[in-house]
Formats: sequence, C-alpha cells, structure tokens
Amino acid sequence: MDGHTSRREDESSRPGRRRGRLSLLARSLAGRLVLVGLVFLAVPVLVYERFREADQQNQILLLRSAQQQGQLISRALAPELQRLDGSALTGLSDLLNRFADEHTRVRLLLRPSTAKGRTGEAFYYVASAPAVSTAMLDLERQRLIKQGVLVRLAASCAGDQPLAIPVPTEKGGLELLTSIAPVQTEMGCWAVVTSHTADAFGGTSRPYWKTPEVQAAALIYLAMAAIVMVLMLEIWRNLRRFGDLARNLVQSRGADPRGRGLTFTAHNTVPELAPVAEDFDRLVATLHNSAVNLRRAAEDNAHAFKTPIAIIRQAVEPLKRIVPAEDTRGRRALDMIETSVERLDGLVSFVRRMDETAADLLEPPRQRIDFSALLERVLLGYRGVLEERQVHLAPRVERGQVVRAGEDLLETIVENVIDNAISFSPPGGVLRVALRRVGKSVEFTIDDEGPGVEPSNLDKIFERYFSQRPGGSGGGQGGANLPVRAGEDGMAHYGIGLWVVRRNAEAIGGTVEARNRDEGGLSMLIRLPLAEG
Repeated sequence: MDGHTSRREDESSRPGRRRGRLSLLARSLAGRLVLVGLVFLAVPVLVYERFREADQQNQILLLRSAQQQGQLISRALAPELQRLDGSALTGLSDLLNRFADEHTRVRLLLRPSTAKGRTGEAFYYVASAPAVSTAMLDLERQRLIKQGVLVRLAASCAGDQPLAIPVPTEKGGLELLTSIAPVQTEMGCWAVVTSHTADAFGGTSRPYWKTPEVQAAALIYLAMAAIVMVLMLEIWRNLRRFGDLARNLVQSRGADPRGRGLTFTAHNTVPELAPVAEDFDRLVATLHNSAVNLRRAAEDNAHAFKTPIAIIRQAVEPLKRIVPAEDTRGRRALDMIETSVERLDGLVSFVRRMDETAADLLEPPRQRIDFSALLERVLLGYRGVLEERQVHLAPRVERGQVVRAGEDLLETIVENVIDNAISFSPPGGVLRVALRRVGKSVEFTIDDEGPGVEPSNLDKIFERYFSQRPGGSGGGQGGANLPVRAGEDGMAHYGIGLWVVRRNAEAIGGTVEARNRDEGGLSMLIRLPLAEG
C-alpha cells in the first residue's frame, strides 16, 4: 500500500516538476537566447508571406492597368484602321510608334477579308513598334495560335481579350502579352496586340525573393539579427567567465583574491556590466575579510578563555588535597567548581566551532581531498571507542573518491556523524559505514541500530540546539541558556553536531538527509559532488 501511495505521489508531482523545469528554462539566459533565435527565424517567414501577397496584388493591378492600356490603344487606332486601304500599309509602323515606349510594345495582325477559313493561321503580322525580327514575330504568332487566342478571334473578330502570356525577346529576356483587341474593317479583321516588358511589372520574370528590395531588406535583417545574437552571446560568455571566476575564488582559501588577480572587474568584457563586476569584487572582499576576522577572533577568544580556565583547574588541585574528606560542604563546593570549569571549557570549544563554521560558510575551502583515504583514517581512530562501547564496525569504502572541500571541514562532517551514530548505538550493535560513487556525486552513508528518530523530527535534528537525548527538552535557545545534555557516554552535548554537518555539507555543494531504517535505527546520507578533472 505504501509503495502504491508513494508511486501515485511521484506521478502527481511530475507535472509540477515539469512546469518548474519549463519555468526555469524560460527564465534562463540560454532559454531566452533560443527564444530570440526562434523569433528571428519566424519573423522573416511571416513578413515575407505578407509582402509576397502584397506584391502579387500589385502585379494584378499592374496587369489590369496594362490590359486597359491595350484596349485604349486599340480604340485610338480603330479610326485610323478604318480609313486604311491596301496602299497605306507601309506607314503603319510610324502610326504604332505614337503609342509605343520603352516598356510598351504594339503590333498589328491582319486577317484579310478575302482569307478563306476561320483558323488562326489566317492572321499574319503587318507592323510592329518597335521593330521586331520576323522570326520573333512568328514565334509570338504561334504562341497565340497554341493558346487559342487567334482561333477565337478568327471566329467573330469581336471581344477584347485580356492576356498574360510570357514570350521571349530578342535580347534574351521576357515580355508579357497583355491584351489583344480586334478591329473589324473592310480590309479584314485587325488584331491590336500590346505587350509590356518584365521591368514594367517590377521584375515579373524572377521570383519575388530575388528582387533587389527583398534582398537588401534580408541583408539588413540578417545583420541586425547577427548583432543581437552576438551581443547576447557575449553577455552569456561574460556571465560564464564570472561563474568560472567564482569557482576559482572558492578554491583560493586564505589568499586575498585581489592580490592574485582574481577579480570580476579584470575578467569583464562588457562595459555595461562594469558596475556589477565592481559590486561583486566588493562583496568578495567583504566576505574574505569577514571570514579571516572570524577565524582570527575564534582563535584569539579561545586562547583568551582557555588560559584562565587552565589556571582555575590547576588552582583547584591543591584545594582538593587541603579540604578534608569529612568536610562535605567544602567537597561539594570543589565538585561544583570542577563541573563548572569543565562546562565552561566545553562552551569555549563550542563557541570556537560555531565561529569556524560561520567562517567556512562565508569562504568554504575547496581543495582536492581524497575522501576515501580521509574516511579510512578517521575510522581507524575510532577503534578504541568502538571496542569500549562494544559496537561493531562494518565499513564499505570505494577507493579513490575525490571531492573539493577542506580537510578540516570534511573531517568535521565525518566525525560529527559518526559520534552521533555511536552515541545512540546499543552494545553489540553494528555500525555500517559506506562510501560509493553514484553518477557525479559521492554518497556517504552511516546506518546505526539505535532507537531512530520520531518521523516529525527527521528534519529538526539538523537544527541548532535540537537534541532527543534523555534529559533535554528537544530544543533550546542560544546565549547563556545553551542546552547542555549528558549522553550515555558521559560527555556534554550541545545539539549542534548535526547542524554543523548540514552547514558544512551545503557549503561545499552537498546535501544531508536522514531516514529511519525499516530494520530499526537511523540512516544518514551525505551526498557531495565529485571533484572535476
């Protein structure tokens, strides 16, 4: 039942995790860079389609205008053609030149009234303006016949016909036959053919994307897109350099980053990010100085307090020999002094550890540490304690697991977790310690056979001053009322061991979690990232 419930909860949480990943991608610079790239790809397609449709509409209007122009030319020529006789045909070219220009061509075909049959073959060219070779005119005539235009015209010699028939020119280009208009006279059926060059339609002979305007706009757009993409990539690269620098900074523990040239200002290449880089440098310098001052203060304060404590402890020894055993009141006073001195000594050590932990949080050390070798060395030092407590150790340590941390910081994590597990292990119990690699992380687990932890307190055990040891209330406040509890080992406990473990692990990019074992006892899992390279 619990397995099914867990599976249903996991399935129900998947949409939330998926939405979270999508939201993170949308907010990230890389996601926005991809979005900008998609916009730059989509906009030209949409704009090109709109402009192409507009160009097509413009072409239609130009074609209609050219067709109407052809009809007007035919109407202007009709009176002249009505007055013609056979002897005046030689002057037709001069007549057509009045209506022709650099883009407009006018040609005349005639089907004499004496022609037999109603086929398109009865039409032949009699004039052209400007002049065109006989071969080109014949090619044009054959195309009109094939299209059926002259056949329909021969049947009735009536009805203007708008056209859009491309024909080649002598210079290798194309022109468009736009209209053919009939004029019936006594000589026969005249056909006034008008055509226009491709330039008159803005380059109809080539695709729209090959027009100079579109190509110029495309070059400007590509240049703009390239500038925007380069700018965003430069910002991204600069932020990556900031990230690399931040990793180098955390590996330079104890050294002033400014003295080693590790500054954000020196690595910045974007002028607009200069104020940000300066703020980062000031923040790093402040954190570095704070960490140095905390460590120095912890050491100085501990030394200052330890000296009078040692003097008090030494002064009590001769008093113990002087006060007779039957003086119960004096003996009780000496015992209270010794107990208070021991407690004061423990409090001094506790405060020092707190200050050093705070300094490590501000400036965590990041050297390459062989976690496997360190763990084996620490476990070897617990041999006497384990024998005294009659606890059996079952280690499984994979060799060569390296992490980035400080040796003291990592050793504190291991010792506090093992101390906690030993203090709760019953005589004859087994303490299982394992270290193994899982993906890009190292997992350090400690399983004991103690009483475990109330499920509601599994997360609280990592809070400061929280303890479930007998005699404690389960929590407390700092200051003079620090919760001090004596465990079964007779030592004072302040409820900060697991808090230090979690703070240290998180300072070097790790996590800590606890769970109750099905077989009884507590299992602690510490996951740390493997050192790269």
